[in-house]
Amino acid sequence: MKFKPKKSHNLSVRKGKIDATTTFTAANQQIPTVSEEPVKGLGSWYDSSMKDIKRGLEIVELAIEGLLGINRCGLEDKLNVWCLQFMLIPKLFWPLLVYETCQLQLRQQKLKINKFTRRWLGVPHGLPDVAMYCRKAKLRLPLKSILEE
Repeated sequence: MKFKPKKSHNLSVRKGKIDATTTFTAANQQIPTVSEEPVKGLGSWYDSSMKDIKRGLEIVELAIEGLLGINRCGLEDKLNVWCLQFMLIPKLFWPLLVYETCQLQLRQQKLKINKFTRRWLGVPHGLPDVAMYCRKAKLRLPLKSILEE
């Protein structure tokens, strides 16, 4: 088995801070640092910052892009809601489970999703979330909130 330095990554930490000056070589090839090329492992990305703040913002952007893509696809409104429930929301769940995101970012996603859902269902924007996601009302919509999971 041959060692491939380009497929390896290094992270050098000195006194609790990332040291970008240290380089490692193997087979006369330099091993790239995590700051040069982020690493994906077990579904999560690792970069030199080692923080999940960027990932939370990326999840919000992914949600907005997904909502706009569903809106542009030209389907009927009820099919847009179906795409949201069974395609986009499950796609957003994994990053939300892997990364630690703040409640503010979750609420931003929820507000955007609610805005598009209300538009597609044709209900007024003043309709409260309780009416959309309630499980005990006489008229129940088969919708799940992103905060429920």
